[in-house]
Amino acid sequence: MRTLLTLVLTVASATLFAQAPAGNGSRGPSLYDMKTETLLGKPADLGDFRGKVTLVVNVASYCGYTPQYKGLEALHRELSPKGFAVLGFPSNDFGEQEPGSAEEIATFCKRTYDVTFPMFSKVVTRPGNAQSPIYTLLSQSGYVPTWNFAKYLLGKDGRVIAFYPSDVTPESPLLRLAISKALAAP
Repeated sequence: MRTLLTLVLTVASATLFAQAPAGNGSRGPSLYDMKTETLLGKPADLGDFRGKVTLVVNVASYCGYTPQYKGLEALHRELSPKGFAVLGFPSNDFGEQEPGSAEEIATFCKRTYDVTFPMFSKVVTRPGNAQSPIYTLLSQSGYVPTWNFAKYLLGKDGRVIAFYPSDVTPESPLLRLAISKALAAP
């Protein structure tokens, strides 16, 4: 009974956060209009993901949610042939749980979880002068990460469709349904 109650509360909580964000529309900049750097410092054009559905996640190597890397990688491998990608953005904002260098992060992700999805340079997700332009744009949806492994689902146009807090796992039926709907959209 307790497990059922926990499941119901988790789904209800996730549903609240997975609402279509305010301001979601066809106007304004798209994530796919931005440029950044890969984790290892090479230029990266997020326009390469135009036409794909993406899940943007602020990741950290030493967090209680770090095992989500396994599910994120599985999701990426399963759905990438259908036009989907997970995009990882390491962040040290919460509990200083991503203190490593780019090389240390890359090594940890590869050795521990065999991560193949794109990883980008470490960013600041919290609002303020140091916030990454990527997270400034994503935060315009009305949602800002409050911990590691928060997830933004973006449509093929690079605009936020939904936001999922850290406790919504990559295996969540709610998240998977939203991804399926986004992939089916024109």
